[in-house]
Amino acid sequence: MGKEHLMNIKDKALFITGGTGTFGNAVVERTPPTAFGEIRIFSRDEKKQDDMRRRWADPRVKFHIGDVRDEQSLKDAMAGVDLVFHAAALKQVPSCEFFPIEAVRTDVLGVENVLIAAIAEGVKKVIVLSNYKAVYPIRAIGVSKMMRRS
Repeated sequence: MGKEHLMNIKDKALFITGGTGTFGNAVVERTPPTAFGEIRIFSRDEKKQDDMRRRWADPRVKFHIGDVRDEQSLKDAMAGVDLVFHAAALKQVPSCEFFPIEAVRTDVLGVENVLIAAIAEGVKKVIVLSNYKAVYPIRAIGVSKMMRRS
């Protein structure tokens, strides 16, 4: 999406994986009503989606239950989307240490699934977010982030 596309975002659909987290809430909070025709929140947390739906009560914001581990649920929810922010990740060190395979499934395979779905659905731009830099990873969470970058 170059500058010419950004001028017309009121007709565009934004998709946020892990959208019920800090990043997704910040995007909804800071997005003016004239921006984006639709913001799709994709997460597996039904309770957080309900909380967010009640908090924002914005008809532009749509909610989709799904998991980045499931490529088909991503494709289904991503149909007609123009821009993706991929923010879904396991971020808590203890969880990743105790369940390293789960971290890989979400933080590595989840990224692959998002990219495959985006390509299949003709998404114009995907932005993959990460709050970790894995320079010399010694823990499972760092390794999963390092693998995500490659």
